[in-house]
Amino acid sequence: MITAYCRRPTRLVQTSLGADDQLPPDAIWVDLAAPTAEERAAVSSWIGVDLPTRDEMAAIETSERLYQEGNALVMTALMPMVSRDPDPTASSMTFVVTKERFVSIRHGEPSSIAIAARRLQGENANARSGADALLVLLDAVADRAADVIEEASAQFDKVSNLVFGGGLDSRKSSEYQGTIQKIGRIGLTVARMHDACATLERLFIYLTTHARLVQLTSQQKAICKALGRDIRSVREHASALDAKLNFLLDATVGLVNLEQNQIIKIFSVLAVVFMPPTLIASIYGMNFTQMPELSWLYGYPFSLGVMLGSVLLTFLYFRWKKLL
Repeated sequence: MITAYCRRPTRLVQTSLGADDQLPPDAIWVDLAAPTAEERAAVSSWIGVDLPTRDEMAAIETSERLYQEGNALVMTALMPMVSRDPDPTASSMTFVVTKERFVSIRHGEPSSIAIAARRLQGENANARSGADALLVLLDAVADRAADVIEEASAQFDKVSNLVFGGGLDSRKSSEYQGTIQKIGRIGLTVARMHDACATLERLFIYLTTHARLVQLTSQQKAICKALGRDIRSVREHASALDAKLNFLLDATVGLVNLEQNQIIKIFSVLAVVFMPPTLIASIYGMNFTQMPELSWLYGYPFSLGVMLGSVLLTFLYFRWKKLL
């Protein structure tokens, strides 16, 4: 689907186009959502630049993601939606920027597109060029990246409060496994966002370096640098959060292991406590006819008393040593 955003005195107007239509001369942003081969060919003819295919957008080499073709910059980056959809063919977006306009190519539905379109179609949006619209979209992308990391940080706080506040009961395996899975899901989100921020940071650096080719003004270059710093701070936050997640995972496993070791220690101490009465019972259970207490009237109560006394003495010893 081809959507063109055309310039008006105070805002942009959205227009849907087909592969056989002509590009309006006042269109400063052309959005391609899951384009067909015909739609991609039509837009390529409109702007004079070969647009990358879906497979080319999923390439991981920097030379394939950021390059110059003629008088246009072709830049591909992972979007924040990678946190919920790790497929690079769906979560990548390509920006083809020329002096007159820019084209966005995507095969997913990132929230940044809707946010940017709403901002640009609002009153007094004041987007006069493709660079203005591009920076509004990149600002929405940076905001969305920050939101994803903040959501992950909030989830981390909840899990850490559960682990260090209420504690985990290792006897409830479902609770223990559920907590580990939550930590794992947060870790995957943070790792994916770290990769997304890395590609976005390279995009901002590349765009700033080639600002003259697409005729960015000094103010637009300053905005681009500021957005690059924002993405760098989000990436650093993601790195710090990843380290805290590793600590939380180790602490969760360690606390459960401590509780399990305590249970094993109790069983070990109890086994030692009952060793003396077991020995006494074994002695009096031997089948010898000549045993002093065999015909004694108080032999049975005496043996029980000795066994109970040995249990009591052993128990008091372990309490004194603070092993129970």
